[in-house]
Amino acid sequence: MKKAFCWTVLAMMCTVAALASPNGLQKQAEKRMKPVLLVIDIQNEYLSMVPEREKEVALYMINAAIQLFRENGFPVIRVYHTDLKYGPKPDTEAFEFPKSVMIKPEDPRIIKNYPNAFKKTDLEKMLRDQGCNTLFLCGLSAVGCVLATYHGAADLDFDVFMLKDAIMSHNSAYTDSIEDIFSALGYDALKVMLEYAQK
Repeated sequence: MKKAFCWTVLAMMCTVAALASPNGLQKQAEKRMKPVLLVIDIQNEYLSMVPEREKEVALYMINAAIQLFRENGFPVIRVYHTDLKYGPKPDTEAFEFPKSVMIKPEDPRIIKNYPNAFKKTDLEKMLRDQGCNTLFLCGLSAVGCVLATYHGAADLDFDVFMLKDAIMSHNSAYTDSIEDIFSALGYDALKVMLEYAQK
């Protein structure tokens, strides 16, 4: 028992010493979070498939997340889905986000044709150019495009989180399961993380 305790203390001292060294501090600074919010596929065409109560809560929380990112000076990126054969066609009412969503025309926009927002789009380049390393995902579908984009981001070595109550799908039970499995981040935790993030 004493031996295990001594090893634990020694390991902690080595970690502190490493971080206290100039190289350690530099590495720690380089790892600071530079966040971005991806608002995924909350288009009029697809929102009609979401249960009304889930949609109401999610849109409220998405606006709250957008506001939090803006207050802290971090980017918001709009992601839109269209099928090349079936649409919806860009710049139609079905393609657009609801007017109640607090996006701005100057927010960067990605249009995708696959569930994963990184596949055959400029999203990765856009994020790397801005120095973003931590992605927060909201929108729909929890079991489709949000989930595919989550895995796409992880495969590209981004840190990635889903936002609790800000994702939705055609089945509320499925949404709840995804939030549980992927430990979706609540609003209060997001608020704290953004306050300490690198500007």
